[in-house]
Amino acid sequence: MAAEIAIACGSGDAADYCPTAAQRWAEQTGHSVQVISTPNGTTEKLSLYQQLLGSESADVDVLMVDIVWPGMLGDHLADLSDYISKETTAEFFPALIDNNTVDGRLVAMPWYTDAGLLYYRQDLLEQYGHEVPETWQQLTETAREIQAAERRAGNDDFWGYSFQGRAYEGLTCNALEWVASHGGGTLVDEQGEVTIDNPRAAAALDLAASWVGDISPEGALNHTEEETRGIFQSGNALFLRNWPYVWSLANGNASEVAGKIGMAPLPHGPEGKAKATLGGWNFAVSRHSEHPELAADLVAFITSREQQKAHAIQIGMNPTIEALYQDEEVLASNPSMSELYETLTHGVPRPATVTGDAYARVSNAFFNRTHQVLSGELDGASAVEQLGRELERLGRRGW
Repeated sequence: MAAEIAIACGSGDAADYCPTAAQRWAEQTGHSVQVISTPNGTTEKLSLYQQLLGSESADVDVLMVDIVWPGMLGDHLADLSDYISKETTAEFFPALIDNNTVDGRLVAMPWYTDAGLLYYRQDLLEQYGHEVPETWQQLTETAREIQAAERRAGNDDFWGYSFQGRAYEGLTCNALEWVASHGGGTLVDEQGEVTIDNPRAAAALDLAASWVGDISPEGALNHTEEETRGIFQSGNALFLRNWPYVWSLANGNASEVAGKIGMAPLPHGPEGKAKATLGGWNFAVSRHSEHPELAADLVAFITSREQQKAHAIQIGMNPTIEALYQDEEVLASNPSMSELYETLTHGVPRPATVTGDAYARVSNAFFNRTHQVLSGELDGASAVEQLGRELERLGRRGW
């Protein structure tokens, strides 16, 4: 007997492939889908989900969830390992499966992924005889030198490095990359122990603070992804930290830097390896669904290799199945995909799964203390000490 499955998709714009894939599933199975519109903003979307799930509503069967939500919503989500085989999940990036596993339960399947990247002006590095920096110190020195040269040449608006410094989740992503790539850990480890209060983490934050007003504008303290992309795309920055979506835009017709840019892993500290914070979206099944088996089948279909390949080719989103990074058609549609593979393989997840419901407060504490360092209100050592105490209080009763 045919059933109707309700799925909460993305923003509903042209880049939202979810309704298309869901409709294909309906045509193949003889069931029907109802696409539920959700708010564009992630905070508002999360609030809607918390209301629906908290009331044990069966109105939505499948939910599109952010990478940092499984720990917060996990109690209300079905265990997909009851419906999806280990052979299937083995095709996905292990870090993403781990991220979506809460207390041994697989509560979401990865759909597309993101990771922080370094964009750079290839033409200017060549002009001034520099390689792509491998350490943050090299980035700082190269940015300083080329910024000064470009300003002498008449571009007073030119900056060495553009990053997201506003006090919001994007700063958590940047700061986690700085700290982890200095060998300073990831705030809270997999066992739930608070690890942020250490000298390497402090050094990472102090170095970032030294950029503001030097190689990065004071305005960086209020910049998010789009402001930083605008600076880079208008030809006014040597280096940019951002997500993979920037590549096609910065090479588009409206870009001042089309054909002049490159993309690389982010730099690392003196005692660490390059680390990129993982982003992306996943699909989960509500524990309150009246058709959990069908809902899980829809999730398996949308996250399948075939649908992820179409999503990558048509929309440019990064697959979560490793083999697609060697797929000739995917690479032909976006050659940068192959360069992303190593970055995604070694991506660092935010400590959202281990901290569960407390993650929003953990992230708030982290980005607020980091912002105080960037703005000169605190030094790195004071910030990580205060943050350590704050997180210990939050986790005292167990995450």
